[in-house]
Amino acid sequence: MEQRLISTTGELSELRQLLDSGMYNNVLLVCGKHTSSTLCVNDLILGKVTGSNITMFSDFKPNPTYESVVQGVKLFRENGCDSIVAIGGGSAIDVAKCIKLFTGLEGDGENGEFLKMELQPSDIPFAVMPTTAGTGSEATRFAVIYYNGVKQSVTHVSSIPNVVFLNPDALKSLPDYHRKSSMLDALAHSIESFWSVNSTEESRSYSCDAISMIMANMEEYLNNTPEGNRQMLIAANTAGKAINITQTTAGHAMCYKITSLFGLAHGHAAFLCDKILFPWMTERTDRCSDPRGSEYLKSVFEQISKALGCGSTEEAKEKLERIYKVLELDTPKADQEQINELTDSVNEQRLKNNPIALDKATIRQLYEQILEGVRQ
Repeated sequence: MEQRLISTTGELSELRQLLDSGMYNNVLLVCGKHTSSTLCVNDLILGKVTGSNITMFSDFKPNPTYESVVQGVKLFRENGCDSIVAIGGGSAIDVAKCIKLFTGLEGDGENGEFLKMELQPSDIPFAVMPTTAGTGSEATRFAVIYYNGVKQSVTHVSSIPNVVFLNPDALKSLPDYHRKSSMLDALAHSIESFWSVNSTEESRSYSCDAISMIMANMEEYLNNTPEGNRQMLIAANTAGKAINITQTTAGHAMCYKITSLFGLAHGHAAFLCDKILFPWMTERTDRCSDPRGSEYLKSVFEQISKALGCGSTEEAKEKLERIYKVLELDTPKADQEQINELTDSVNEQRLKNNPIALDKATIRQLYEQILEGVRQ
């Protein structure tokens, strides 16, 4: 499926045109309560600017639950909706993806039954407008929700939105920390996809383009300019296309518990891991587990360095550290008990995508570097 990227502005005129196109007649609008009060979304809900009938669903929180999705499915069915529009960050888009996939299943979803069923292709028209430039969720077949406190990965190719609206005005009110961390999430996606054992020529092209765009537009984006915001939205989408092919690797496998344990944003934690993993792996290419071999892996690290605007992997290592320092982000320190908890938390499935195998002892050592040593 070829995804359409459409540039829009705060007036949402292009989104209005889509809603008047005849494909989106009875829309379930998935967006957070805060989002609904901004970006002219209230006008859409009240039907002032489009002939479409719009039902709003905002009964979900960050790290959305399965139960919230079931409520969305119920609303979709009860109102005879024929299409979905999601406006928001990764949580809103993931909820909308799951509603799209679960709506076509039998039953009411009680007791987690949708999670036990085989997902079917869904042709429900689906458009999104990201309000952060980082997750890339609008470009991937993956969604994450929680059932009984346990993370559930919902995956199907037909969950990928048909249309993505790139609206730089949607990023104008991003808090400074979330602006930085979402950009780092896109950068981490690009880098990890590049070195993944699942990489292809196509995915590496996406990764290279995304890294280059992030580097070229970082200053403008951090200064909250319209063009910087627009280019970062494109970069995040491009990075999402890369991980849609490869999935993520050790950096993401290791970052999730850092996020929950220390309250860091996801992108902050992921980049914190990757800036240590990159030099660690460049020095150990002889331990390559990618079937394409150590020379191939060396060339990948060189390509990543070039995309970062560096002439060598050593320069790239220094640049990653410099980016982190310029952003003035704090690095938490971990005690021995926390290091143990972190080491035990790592998802081994994601480690299989890493080009150098990591055992438990190595993961522990890496965490000690990532979190600036262990307090006794």
